Amino acid sequence: MPQTFGWLDYLIFGAYLALTAAIGLWFVRGQRDLKEYFLAGRSMGSVVVSMTTLAALFSGITFLAAPGEGYVNGPAFFLVNLGFFIATPLTTLVFLRFYYNRRFFTAYQYLEERFSTTLRTIASASFILRVLLWLAAATYAPALALEQVTGLPLWFTIVCTGLVTTIYTTFGGMRAVIWTDIMQLFVLFGGMLIVAGYALARIPGGLAGAIELGQAGGRFDLSLSLDPTVRVTLWGLVIGSAFMHLVQMATDQVSVQRYLTAKSLRAAQRGLWIKLILVLPVSGLFFGSGLILYAFYQVQGDPLAAGHITKADQILPYFVIQELPAGLPGLFIAAIYAASMSTISAGINSLTSASLVDFYQRLWRRPDLSEVHQLRLARILTFAYGGTVMLLAFLVERLGTLLEATNKVISLVGGPLIGLFLLGMLFSRVTARGALIGWLAGVVATIWVCFGTDVSFLWWAMVGTFVTLAAGYAASLLEAPPAERQLEGLTWSRRPAVEE
Repeated sequence: MPQTFGWLDYLIFGAYLALTAAIGLWFVRGQRDLKEYFLAGRSMGSVVVSMTTLAALFSGITFLAAPGEGYVNGPAFFLVNLGFFIATPLTTLVFLRFYYNRRFFTAYQYLEERFSTTLRTIASASFILRVLLWLAAATYAPALALEQVTGLPLWFTIVCTGLVTTIYTTFGGMRAVIWTDIMQLFVLFGGMLIVAGYALARIPGGLAGAIELGQAGGRFDLSLSLDPTVRVTLWGLVIGSAFMHLVQMATDQVSVQRYLTAKSLRAAQRGLWIKLILVLPVSGLFFGSGLILYAFYQVQGDPLAAGHITKADQILPYFVIQELPAGLPGLFIAAIYAASMSTISAGINSLTSASLVDFYQRLWRRPDLSEVHQLRLARILTFAYGGTVMLLAFLVERLGTLLEATNKVISLVGGPLIGLFLLGMLFSRVTARGALIGWLAGVVATIWVCFGTDVSFLWWAMVGTFVTLAAGYAASLLEAPPAERQLEGLTWSRRPAVEE
């Protein structure tokens, strides 16, 4: 059994990086405008949209953390996917209609048309800040786990991931993001299937034996408590997580930009329904593999208890390096890189679109600027964001607490932002000033819940959403209602007709 990377592993790993870069460079052909660069010409079908949206859910952190969660606490967290059965219909039937029919480039353009330039700026700026922090964490965390288990230097992993991803995203645009997403999704799923199959083959009784060992170790316990301070409960996984999913699905430019690549609203909607079906087996494999590895090491000896690894999220790379034959560790490391690269490519492309559309085009109006000039500027911004993410990833290394802070920033921003969009779409009576007051109240409430209470992180987004809705609507009642011209096609009661 190999204890470190061998020459075959490096060969497979290098070939994967080269193939990914080649795909990105291939799609530089035919790029003539921002519609092609950011939205792939609005030409994608339902299946492609579903797969690239699914790939957006899985980062390198997810690829390591999901098995780690299953290893320590069992596969119950898989039930977080039930929240998609609430978030998906809302996104598909409500949010998509407004985004697509207006031919927006970013989700935040809606806020300017419905409310004000101020709210659009706040939403887009907060998106840029939190995604930069998230991408840095998503680059650093897998690199740290791989360094501790495989011996690959941290700087090497960060630079390789960041540089290759930045190059193919800079030149290939959204088409490169989409098609590398799909390739990377297959590598992720295939790699995890190999791990699960190989471990099950060495567990007495196979899958039934793994389940029996998991039951004996209490890995199938799930709290039904209504206490919101309990870390994971059934209600938190189903109801609280629905708002977390809604943040990611309905207001995050990384996801919205993928929907807008669809050739029609119907195609985008079908893509989300297909993704709802696909997420269950993919996520089930990720969390289930943690249970399988738990059972495997109940037979072979627990490396976490023995001190061979320091954290549960290292269990997957440890298993691969120690147990799989030569060549397969290279495929596994490629799978982790696939997850990180998928996250980074989508993130920096969306950061560029938000910066160019929400700030540059709006603040520096230059009607004489050609599409070729704007396309060149988009590539420069993409490359700059890629470099920034790499630098921030090294900053995360120096400031270890930033990982926890990043996750809190995502939750702090997400709930109030959902509330802001829902105020605009569902309540015609809400004014721009009322919405701003509601958003501020939601942020304050979420900060208090995060830092002043023991409420589980599963409920943070929900709290921010409801406080924003209540405060925003109440504040709006103190003002005159919005003019009719400000509402046409922008609220549910005046929603636009469905376009094919």
